[in-house]
Amino acid sequence: MIEREMKDILLKRAKEYPVVTITGPRQSGKTTLVRNAFPRHSYVNLEDPETRELAESDYRRFISMFPPPVIIDEIQRVPRLASAIQVAVDANRTAKGQFILTGSHQPNLKQTVSQSLAGRSAFLKLLPLTFAELRHCLPKQKMTVDECILRGAMPELAAGQIAPTAYYRNYIQSYLDRDVRQVGNIRQTSAFNRFLVLLAGRTAQLLNLNALSGEVGVSHTTLSGWLDMLEASFIVFRLQPYHANISKRMVKTPKVYFSETGLAASLLGLKTVEQVSHDPLRGNLFENLVVTDFVKRALNRDDEGDLFFFRTSDGLEIDLVRRRAKGWQPIEIKSSETYSSALLHGLDAYRRLVPNAIEPSLVYAGRTLPASEPTRVANFLEFD
Repeated sequence: MIEREMKDILLKRAKEYPVVTITGPRQSGKTTLVRNAFPRHSYVNLEDPETRELAESDYRRFISMFPPPVIIDEIQRVPRLASAIQVAVDANRTAKGQFILTGSHQPNLKQTVSQSLAGRSAFLKLLPLTFAELRHCLPKQKMTVDECILRGAMPELAAGQIAPTAYYRNYIQSYLDRDVRQVGNIRQTSAFNRFLVLLAGRTAQLLNLNALSGEVGVSHTTLSGWLDMLEASFIVFRLQPYHANISKRMVKTPKVYFSETGLAASLLGLKTVEQVSHDPLRGNLFENLVVTDFVKRALNRDDEGDLFFFRTSDGLEIDLVRRRAKGWQPIEIKSSETYSSALLHGLDAYRRLVPNAIEPSLVYAGRTLPASEPTRVANFLEFD
C-alpha cells in the first residue's frame, strides 16, 4: 500500500462537505486512495454493466441499495446520478462525507456535478505518484533520471513488475481509445494518433497549434478540440505564462506537458533507459518530469493555480514561477548531472529583471550541492 499525500486533505474535505469528488487519469490510484481513507464506506463501481444499468434506469432504487456513506467509483459513467445524490444529501445536510465520488473523464463531469451539487461537493484532482511517494516503494537504482522518465509514476508500475513499454502500449490502446476517441467521437483516427505523437515531441515547449495543424493535416479548430479532450482526460495539461508589470515583453502562449512522462516516452518510441539517455528530447522530458511533480504536489494540497512559466519576447525563460508567501519564486530546471555556474545564467538574468525575486532555485539531475551560490541548488528528487 502506497500512502498517498492527498489523504490528509481528502479526510479534511470529507469533514467539511457531504460530497467529495476526486477526478484524475485512469489508474492514478483514486479507488485505492478512497477505499483506504474510508474503510467503513460501502463501495460500488459504475464500470460494472449491471450496476450501471440500474443507476441509469432507476436511480432512486440505486441509492436505496447503496445508501451513504458510500464510495461511487467512475461517476462519469452515469452523470445524471448527481441529481439523485443531491436529493439524498439534502435529506441530511448535517452529515459530512456521505458520498465519495471518483471520475476519470468527461469534459462536462465537473459541470454536471457542480450544477447538481453546488455548495455540497469539494473537488480534488489526483495525478500519479510524486517523487516522495515513489521513494517509499522503489529502490534507489530505480530513481535515476532516465528510469523515472521512462517508467513514469503510475502506481501499478511502481508496485508491480510490469514493463513500462507494455504498460503504456496497453494504456494507449485501452484508455485513450475508449476515453478519448470514442467519447470525443473522433473519427480521424490516424490523424489523431499522429497528433498525439507530435504533441509528445513538443512536450515542455510553447504550444503552436497552427504549426501542428499543417503537420497533422487537420484544422486548427479540430486540433484545439482534440487538445481540450486530452486535457479533460488528464493526458496533457497546459502551463500558462506568468504576467507581471513587464507583460508587454512577455510571450503569452502556454506550454504543453504530459501528465505522465512514461506515456510521452512511449509515444516517442523510447523503450529502454539507454534510448532515453541519448534522445534529443531528454531535456524536455526531464523538464516535463519535474514540472509535473510540482503540479502533483500542489494538487495534493488542494492548492491549484499558483504555477506558471516565465518567458520574454527576447528569449529569457524560467521554467517555473511559483507563488510563495512573500512573493514569486523562479525555478530553473536542467537535466545536466554535472553542476556548473553556467546553469544559473537564466536565473541571474531574471534576478536582474526582477530584483525582488524570492529564493531563486535550480532543480537539476546532479547530486553536487554548492554552498557558496546565492541561488538554491537541489537534486530533482529532493526539492520541496
